[in-house]
Amino acid sequence: MNSKASWRGAILAILVCACSSLVLAQIPKAVQLSGVINGYTPSSVSPAGPWEVRGTWSMTINQSGIANFSAALNMDRSDYWVTLNPSDVDDPSTRSPHTHNLSLTNATVTAITGGFEISGTATLLANGGTPPFGTSVPVVIDVTGGANLKYSNVAITFQSPADGHFGTEAIGGVVQKVSKLTARHK
Repeated sequence: MNSKASWRGAILAILVCACSSLVLAQIPKAVQLSGVINGYTPSSVSPAGPWEVRGTWSMTINQSGIANFSAALNMDRSDYWVTLNPSDVDDPSTRSPHTHNLSLTNATVTAITGGFEISGTATLLANGGTPPFGTSVPVVIDVTGGANLKYSNVAITFQSPADGHFGTEAIGGVVQKVSKLTARHK
């Protein structure tokens, strides 16, 4: 009888271990969010705006609370600017189109009301090169939502010296996708 009980115990232990390893393999190792930015700067920025800021962004947060964020942004002067400066409204180059690539790595995730925030010193490029204010830019990125959709909004606030170009108010966007990334089962 002890022999049967020992075998049952061994088989049960093996099954528990096998099931636990399958469950552990499905625990999310990271969460990935992505979406678009659709915002405006104030007119008081330099060069004079307002500017439309459009682009895509993505963020990965690992289980230890470290986030990586990147955004590819287009900036063009808005229609409002064109009405104030009607020299050649049919020439797209008068809107001074340019791009910015923003990346923030190893940022700490902090809980805020309605979501979370990451902040740190990001690398910012302008048309693939160095912007007039340099490539090291402090930023604060908030992801928030509501009762029906946990994460729906993203907001990027640029700190000095980049706030002279982007303004001191947050540039908003939307969260389009949230994915839980799991470890691969071996």
